[in-house]
Amino acid sequence: MRSSLGTFKDVRLDRRGGVILESMVARKTVCLRQLGGDRAGELDAGRFFRNPKVTTAAILASWSQLTGAACAGRHVLAIQDTTDVKFPTTAQRRRGLGQVKKGRSYGVVVHAMLAADATSGACLGLVGGDVWNREAPIATPSHERPLEERESMRWLDTAARAKEVLRDAAMVTVIDDREGDIYAKWARLPGENFHLLTRASSDRSLAGGGRLFDAAAGWAVAGRRAVELPARQPDRARRTAKVEIRFGEVVIRRPKNEADRTLPEMVTLRLVEAREVDPPDGVEPLHWRLLTTHAIADVAMAWRVVDWYRWRWIIEQLFRLMKTQGLRLEDSQMTTAEGLLKLAAAATKAACVDLQLVQERDGKHESPASTVFTAPEIETLRALSAVLEGATQRQRNPHPAESLAAACWVIARLGGWTCYYKPPGPITMRLGMERFNAHHRGSRLQMLLNRDVRLP
Repeated sequence: MRSSLGTFKDVRLDRRGGVILESMVARKTVCLRQLGGDRAGELDAGRFFRNPKVTTAAILASWSQLTGAACAGRHVLAIQDTTDVKFPTTAQRRRGLGQVKKGRSYGVVVHAMLAADATSGACLGLVGGDVWNREAPIATPSHERPLEERESMRWLDTAARAKEVLRDAAMVTVIDDREGDIYAKWARLPGENFHLLTRASSDRSLAGGGRLFDAAAGWAVAGRRAVELPARQPDRARRTAKVEIRFGEVVIRRPKNEADRTLPEMVTLRLVEAREVDPPDGVEPLHWRLLTTHAIADVAMAWRVVDWYRWRWIIEQLFRLMKTQGLRLEDSQMTTAEGLLKLAAAATKAACVDLQLVQERDGKHESPASTVFTAPEIETLRALSAVLEGATQRQRNPHPAESLAAACWVIARLGGWTCYYKPPGPITMRLGMERFNAHHRGSRLQMLLNRDVRLP
């Protein structure tokens, strides 16, 4: 993997950050004791996160280190969302944490944007975001503050960041859920080959009269088809919905309470309404009102918009890998809010790497190994592949050299996978990553010693 959680002038900090990131991915934990491996390693990991030179900003800056190159020439879905990370506290031990979960718990807030291929859904890396602690409640209601002073500004700032990180992409579509339905975003951000796609939250006023949520009622049904809905924890099982679709153009008006009067009075968008018909008993029917800046000339394009929005579930996977189904970030006993902010930023990056590895076990996305691993690490993977291959066809690495799938095959073999049974699971991949990291560090050390180079 790319070897740092940020770029630090101190080479030792940079190297230590890389080892910690590797340990998070390999061991599926943020527990300092497990990351360190022993008491000395635990203390070392703790010192890293307490070091004032290791900042949350530096870790956040490292999120997009590889993403731009991986996205070059593609249509990229830049998917963003926010999650609350709650930590165990008592009245006597708040750890300096602010309120989350609508004031019911204490923790930090993570807002992240990841890049995914618009055709395959392959995760291409993190784009940007933020991690923060609500140190004290703000007395002034949100609607009475300028947008720049609200937390909701994160939706605009992160989308603006995508313009820089993804500048070499053929096209970018920023996707977010209802909380990202902000008029200033529609007015400020769209550009050539830079589009927005959001599930509508506000029943906006339309130019010429009427309301947004009533607009589709007069449109003819353009088509029907089955839509696969992924499982969503804790209350929704995976299922197939029968959906009918309508689409058309709408012109939304600037809200009356919008303080920024420099924004245009009207913005032209397209609305795609996807509504489930004959839903099963006891199931909330699917009903999406999707606003987008993409032109929609026919029903095929309207379904394409629905399919792009369906990829939003990838960022929910990312957050689950950070928490209950992976690193178990919320179990951390780190004692300070500052340390937990750094840990949350590092865990987000580690979870993204884990997501990329899990997605590419069978090679369906044809991602290059360079989306996750450095050039020296790819050399080590290539050498290990030759050693791990057996005599039979089934025991040979079937994936193209320097592909991420080929790298995953090596990791799985190191973890004990025999090539004859079901695909490797998380435990096998975790063991394989631990052993790979040890092999790689050992090989680099031997190379340096052979060259008579003094280590820093």
